[in-house]
Amino acid sequence: MTVRERIGKLQELMKVEDIQVYIVPTADYHQSEYVGEHFKARKFLTGFTGSAGIAVVLQDQAYVWTDGRYFIQAAQELDGSGIIQQKSGEPGVPTIEEFLKKELPEHGLIGFDGRTVGVAKGQEYEKIAADKGGKVRYDLDLIDDIWERRPPLSEKPAFLLNLKYAGETVGKKLERVRETMKEQGADALVITSLDDIGWLLNIRGNDVEYFPLLLSYAVIEKDGVELYADERKFSEEILTHFKENDVTVYPYEAIYERMKSFTREQTVMLDPEQMNYALYSNISEDVPKVQTENPIVLMKSVKNPVEAENIKKAHIKDGIAHTKFMYWLKNNIGKEKITELSASEKLEEFRGMQEDFLGPSFGPICAYKEHAACAHYSSTPETNVELKTEGLFLTDTGGHYYEGSTDITRTVALGEITEEERKHFTTVVCSMLHLAYARFLQGCTGMTLDYAAREPFWRQGLNYNHGTGHGVGYLGNIHEPPVNFHWKQVPGKMKYPALEVNMVITDEPGIYIEGSHGIRIENELTVAEGEKNEYGQFLHFDILTFVPIDLDAIDPGLMTEQEKNMLNDYHQKVYEKIAPHLTEEERRWLQEYTREI
Repeated sequence: MTVRERIGKLQELMKVEDIQVYIVPTADYHQSEYVGEHFKARKFLTGFTGSAGIAVVLQDQAYVWTDGRYFIQAAQELDGSGIIQQKSGEPGVPTIEEFLKKELPEHGLIGFDGRTVGVAKGQEYEKIAADKGGKVRYDLDLIDDIWERRPPLSEKPAFLLNLKYAGETVGKKLERVRETMKEQGADALVITSLDDIGWLLNIRGNDVEYFPLLLSYAVIEKDGVELYADERKFSEEILTHFKENDVTVYPYEAIYERMKSFTREQTVMLDPEQMNYALYSNISEDVPKVQTENPIVLMKSVKNPVEAENIKKAHIKDGIAHTKFMYWLKNNIGKEKITELSASEKLEEFRGMQEDFLGPSFGPICAYKEHAACAHYSSTPETNVELKTEGLFLTDTGGHYYEGSTDITRTVALGEITEEERKHFTTVVCSMLHLAYARFLQGCTGMTLDYAAREPFWRQGLNYNHGTGHGVGYLGNIHEPPVNFHWKQVPGKMKYPALEVNMVITDEPGIYIEGSHGIRIENELTVAEGEKNEYGQFLHFDILTFVPIDLDAIDPGLMTEQEKNMLNDYHQKVYEKIAPHLTEEERRWLQEYTREI
């Protein structure tokens, strides 16, 4: 079926059910950022493949809302589909809620699969419908009715994360969680986020492509843990591990009936931002609720000492692999046929040579020339192009190792580049360095520090339409809340906790010129303790990523002495940490590419 045919079939079902508006988000049943193939309903319906976006379908028209990362990509992928793109946050573009208030007719019905819509959104839709004398239907998975050969839920086995990697026992973690529950007066805590459950129980899964997560829910009580998951995924070793920690396994779908069993004598703690609307709606209104951020979110964002040391080891491995790739690329471009896809495969091959490499930490972004102007471009056999001895090539990739997860972006010159490209490249590098070498007082947030990165852009009247950085999980989500760098508050989207020692966060400014080029440079940072004096406790960042920045694309004449010193200092560290692991020929190359400027 074509996209137009799929939209048409959905609209036919909407008319049968008397649904005036049907909403298809990008989500699984756990409000995850990235989802398994079974849950990619919006992609199936619209053909838009980005990781974020919401489709809103009327009986005679369809729309897709996307954020700034996907403006270019969505325009390309929606072309010819008849679907209207809505660029979130742009002047004159309504929010989905504003659109619904205008377009929903009196007594109209809004339909959606309540398992894939968050509590707050579901309640907003409910209020919009009620204000017009209508209501919502959240029990409708209409996409399932038209999706032939829909991929089934994953049945891949889970695995145990050894204490030498996890760094803290399940018992100790549960003690901390239950202390928070006690402070809140809660008898039970419902956890629906996959990475939080994995962190708490020291287990990982293979249910989401690129992310070692297990489809599951958990209910934590004072004397035990209920885990709702497919028991077939657990080995005897894991089941013994569960028994030792008073974890009882129940069927995955049984969580909905469990929510109905809470009584008014029990106080339930839950995070409405992580729970789906259908699950929340199954809890009686009479049940006392403590609605607050799941305490595990902040706990796991501060890495324990074992995790922190392991992460450094993972990044050395990743730095070796990526440096070898950069050497190979520079020395083979123009001598053999290299495409976006074959370069991506080669980079993964170098990672695969490293001990304890588990796989990519997200879908690779390998983009040549104008393709890189699409911030989240993903090469396909249809879009794959050959790399030539000219222009810029961007790779945003990462790896999962038992010692942690990595996320790195490098843009390299494959030959001659324009004066504008060189200027933009230098600006991006200076921006990344300004943030990486910042010093700040304890209590600062990612919003406080984002200016350090954007100032080189804003000084030139430039900007980039995405955050400067995000938290990174330990064998979990590569985008891990709540820590992030962003210059403004996005309503309902971001929180800005104070930065704490051993938080891990990316530093990834970029610039994107449609039809021409895209440049992003990304290192991971960890928050470290500095001096303490009469002004307070100072903090700084330790850089985790050690891969050279391409001096072939730098214009030293555009850099201040301080910026040159920061780049030279960084490159000295790259050479010291990576050179011992390279061949003699690779070391000579690295010495040249980390030379002082």
